[in-house]
Amino acid sequence: MVKQKLEGVSETLLIPLWARAVETKRPEPIIRDELAVQMMEKLDYDFAKFEKARLSQVGVAIRTELLDKAVTAFLAKQAEAVVVNLGCGLDTRFFRVDNGRVHWYDLDLPEPIRLRRQFFSETDRYRMLEKSVFDPSWPQAIQRGDRPVLIIAEGLLMYFTEPEIKELLARLAGEFPQAEMLFEILSPLLVKNSRRHDSVSKTDASFQWGVVSGKMVEALHENIRFLEEWNYFDYHRNRWGWFGWLALIPAGKRYFNNKIAHLQFV
Repeated sequence: MVKQKLEGVSETLLIPLWARAVETKRPEPIIRDELAVQMMEKLDYDFAKFEKARLSQVGVAIRTELLDKAVTAFLAKQAEAVVVNLGCGLDTRFFRVDNGRVHWYDLDLPEPIRLRRQFFSETDRYRMLEKSVFDPSWPQAIQRGDRPVLIIAEGLLMYFTEPEIKELLARLAGEFPQAEMLFEILSPLLVKNSRRHDSVSKTDASFQWGVVSGKMVEALHENIRFLEEWNYFDYHRNRWGWFGWLALIPAGKRYFNNKIAHLQFV
């Protein structure tokens, strides 16, 4: 078994790993991630604590599908782009969407990266960086050249305060002009009820930041332009159970679910 020493926000990386593995084992899965199944089976961790977190499990599966499609669409237009995956945890997206030409960086704190190195190896197009997303030095490690850049922040920003998010976005806008960014957002209502969350409440982490729409993120920096967003309730409604009825109510759809937002630094 692979030992892990995760706590706080870092421990939450095990939730999407569990969710993708569980989804992969379903008869008609939304996404398939055999690597997640293999990692989950080897990690010394009590994943049973999440077994009743059905809404989180469905949400992660849909989130994974949405981001995979968005990254694939970006790479279809910019085949040799640079992708920077912030707070990557044990994400396996590179191995699902690799087009043979993309240059990919997975960035996270030392312990998550230590875990990753027990499962994956670096190549000339795939690198792992042991840095906090708030460390101002990590952009210098990105070998961009004149290639376009896509930044991903999946299941990450909601764990930090608005001043921290504002600082991070300002740095990204300054270091990567014209780059695009895909990130997950929660509504303020969900942030307020963090300790009732069906999976995060099983860890020591809690949500701190949320906005109703990705459009509101434009207010955090003058060089941010909102492009589009996708609401989880618009996908696989049959999997949400009774909770999916909220999608039929405008206020429910707006305030009770997560979204993937797409923006660009100009």
